[in-house]
Amino acid sequence: MTTLFNHTIVAARDKKESSTFFTEMFGLAPAEDSPIFSTVRLDGGVMLQFAEPGIEFPPQHYAFLVTEEDFDAIYGRITERGLEHWADPRGEVSGRYNTNHGGRGVYFCDPSGHYLEAITQPYRD
Repeated sequence: MTTLFNHTIVAARDKKESSTFFTEMFGLAPAEDSPIFSTVRLDGGVMLQFAEPGIEFPPQHYAFLVTEEDFDAIYGRITERGLEHWADPRGEVSGRYNTNHGGRGVYFCDPSGHYLEAITQPYRD
């Protein structure tokens, strides 16, 4: 049996603002807009479809595996924009990235309050 992840809907206060923030931070092509979604395409055919549910929603966590070069660019954009960021998921180590799992990782928030994580090595249990 083959099971591949295809897409998820990301709740947003403003779908265009959130999708634009995401594409800019991760260095991706602009989102594709429709009346319901603002769709961001990732490698492997995966889509993030930003939508405005019109209700309050709790923040979610989305983690992305990136190359070392892409991490440098993402971290550069984080610091260039003066975004609050953390080396840990609890937000106890502010203004830094971690070197867990033989790579680097950083946490920061999108305009809707979701926690985004960029890592260069997958987690090892």
